[in-house]
Amino acid sequence: MNFIHPPELKESTRDKKIEISSLPKKVILPLSQHTGAPSEPVVKVGDIVKVGTPIANSKGFISSRLHSSISGKVVSIEDQPHPIIGRCKAVAIESDGQDAKAFSNEVRDVSDLSSKEIVEIVKDSGIVGLGGAAFPTHVKLSPPPGKNIDTLIINGAECEPFLTCDHRLMLERPKEIIYGIDLMARSLGVQDVIVGIEENKVDAIEALGSALFKVKSVGCKVKVVKLKTRYPQGGEKQLISTLLKREVPSGGLPLDIGCVVSNVQTVFSVYEAVYFNKPLYERTITVTGSFLKNPNNLLVKIGTPIRDLLEFCGLDSSEDLYKVIMGGPMTGVAQFDMGAPILKGTSGILVLDKRFGNEEEIDCIRCGRCIEGCPAGLMPCMIGIGVQNNRFDIAGSYNPLDCIECGACAYECPSRIPLVQLIKLAKTKVKK
Repeated sequence: MNFIHPPELKESTRDKKIEISSLPKKVILPLSQHTGAPSEPVVKVGDIVKVGTPIANSKGFISSRLHSSISGKVVSIEDQPHPIIGRCKAVAIESDGQDAKAFSNEVRDVSDLSSKEIVEIVKDSGIVGLGGAAFPTHVKLSPPPGKNIDTLIINGAECEPFLTCDHRLMLERPKEIIYGIDLMARSLGVQDVIVGIEENKVDAIEALGSALFKVKSVGCKVKVVKLKTRYPQGGEKQLISTLLKREVPSGGLPLDIGCVVSNVQTVFSVYEAVYFNKPLYERTITVTGSFLKNPNNLLVKIGTPIRDLLEFCGLDSSEDLYKVIMGGPMTGVAQFDMGAPILKGTSGILVLDKRFGNEEEIDCIRCGRCIEGCPAGLMPCMIGIGVQNNRFDIAGSYNPLDCIECGACAYECPSRIPLVQLIKLAKTKVKK
């Protein structure tokens, strides 16, 4: 399997403890911020809500519930800026400044919960994968009949340059992550759990290992494994191959080969939901890059506008920004509107200056470096050539749907061809 080695660039936030960001005056909560069908609103303009109040229900099996992240008044339900798809219907809420909660923080006795009850709590809490894909977690925890799951893999690799939020969470909340792992293992009925962490996070490996000795009530066998630092080590299929020597078939899912993969932040959210009845309305992200006086790891309310977080981290607005990216530099999406909100799947906000500007694109020189760097074993250059010549029949013959959009091909390409964008277009055409 192929990997590349981009610079880590994590120094500015690696040692920054998670800080609570300021309360936003207004949040925008898109109904599409997870894989599957958009949520269906259950509030109307003028309604008063609290933190954790359900504002939209899941619409279908692969969908997710949505909760208010602040207390205040619903002021609109209409199309708003969306950081991934441009625009989308969203619920906008103005804060009353109180941050009053709609749920109790009392600890629930989880000892007698059945696997079904755990999954139902996860579903009601609106938890999705927080590593980026935002796949509804209750669906992952409900494998169809005939799919026998023997291993749960916890992804703590965080291989994307600049991002450190998962690293900090593992350092600061290791015991809670272990409790969350136990809950997920119980819901799946598995005994074997592997936590994969890259070797550039030795302190996180030690923190989780130490927490395992302190937590006595875990009913599964948890093994913390040190991984080589390389990209995209944290890709779901790549992690499975590294840890289990199994290959997810083309067009298949991890459950087809007996495993489920979950990100460490997702696991922590499961812990909070089951133990404290806390819905998913906030998450930890990394805000970093150029022109920030205080790059940081922040606990932010979902729906917070990007501009609020940039101001909180001291962005020098007088500087000439090149690009603001939601996510990391390899897989993130450049933003056109700083009013777009943080989503459930947002792992970071990255500000780049002109040093990171794109060089001029030239024709493909058939060097094959994109093929060598592709972890999925594809031929990105051939897909790109097919798309550039409007030959989607040719592009489709090179299996673009197997692309994980890691950005390794574009990173390696000396001609600076935007291969990921071309492959995304190929995917859209092939699906149609």
